[in-house]
Amino acid sequence: MTAESATIAEPHVMTTYGRLPIALVRGRGSRVWDSTGREYLDGLGGIAVNTLGHAHPKFVAALQEQVATLIHCSNYYHIPGQEQLAARLVELSGLTNAFFCSTGLEANEAALKLARKFGHDKGIERPEVIVFEKAFHGRSIATLSATGNPKVQAGFGPLVEGFVRVPFNDIEAIRAAVESNPNITAIFLETIQGEGGIHAARWDYLRAVRELCDQHDLLLMLDEVQCGIGRTGKWFAHQWADIKPDVMPLAKGLGSGVPIGAVVCGPRAAHIFKPGNHGTTFGGNPLSMRAGIETLRIMEEEGLLENAAAVGAHLKAALERELAGVAGVAEIRGAGLMLGIELDRPCGVVLTRALEAGLLLSVTADSVVRLVPPLTLSVAEADEIVALLVPVIKTFLAESAAA
Repeated sequence: MTAESATIAEPHVMTTYGRLPIALVRGRGSRVWDSTGREYLDGLGGIAVNTLGHAHPKFVAALQEQVATLIHCSNYYHIPGQEQLAARLVELSGLTNAFFCSTGLEANEAALKLARKFGHDKGIERPEVIVFEKAFHGRSIATLSATGNPKVQAGFGPLVEGFVRVPFNDIEAIRAAVESNPNITAIFLETIQGEGGIHAARWDYLRAVRELCDQHDLLLMLDEVQCGIGRTGKWFAHQWADIKPDVMPLAKGLGSGVPIGAVVCGPRAAHIFKPGNHGTTFGGNPLSMRAGIETLRIMEEEGLLENAAAVGAHLKAALERELAGVAGVAEIRGAGLMLGIELDRPCGVVLTRALEAGLLLSVTADSVVRLVPPLTLSVAEADEIVALLVPVIKTFLAESAAA
């Protein structure tokens, strides 16, 4: 067995992923290369993680400097980068303070703990949280319980209690749940559902949810793990609705590939946690803080919010034009560089066929082709995505229709 085949076979790694038959070893910008030297255009961005693309020279230099200085210490001590990054997130969001962890799952777990503590502090013995159909918040037992996907929940019962599930984008369903249940302490939703198929909350709906939370003293918790950090053309997707949440979990794009999570809170939630209520070993370490600081700085310097909005609009329009009238294409939706192409049938094979064509992407919710490329994507690269992807989709639809 060669070194390359051993790397791909992975006999000692648990089979938790249905991996594609390549090993990526190098990247630059929106391009990556596998162990055979073949080049791919990255339309997946590490699943909305590689905000600055691959090997961004300013980012690499900053991380090299930090690695040579201090990677990790402990939250027993003050870590200057935490205050620096928290201050920047507060400035960009208009919120109050932040807690740092290492992943989106951890950020969502912290949000759920905040909701429960908020309820207990008000004298509610069994606090409950409103969650949504098709939601995805993580794979721990609590976040899995908040998730609205029976397939990923299967085999892991009993799930955690304390969740009331309602349809997405249905304000009357929320209002009915709140008015009939005095134990509700929070409403927890993704501003744009990612794993659920790129479904965005309507802006008027978000404003109505914000008003309902204010009326009933509930926490509005907006999961922006996938749709935040400039992906839609604003720093946070909810800013299109001109509202502010009480709790906002972040991760993915905040560190451009370095593991980082954050929970940014407004005044209603900012002081719920007291010393000893929550913590982390790795969260907020100097390396991840530097990654977050530099990601935001470079995004601003290089106008990546504007780029995400403009290139995303170009990409969406091009896909709509090239797939117009194609039988089997149900809808093209999303915002900025978070786009989904919904087909009228399961399309997992598109993942492999796009790879063979030289394009990385994902298929989510069984029938939605998801594109979440680096925010550095150019118009020319967007056109290349269209040129690679459209023939794959058309061929798949024609073949599956014939079958």
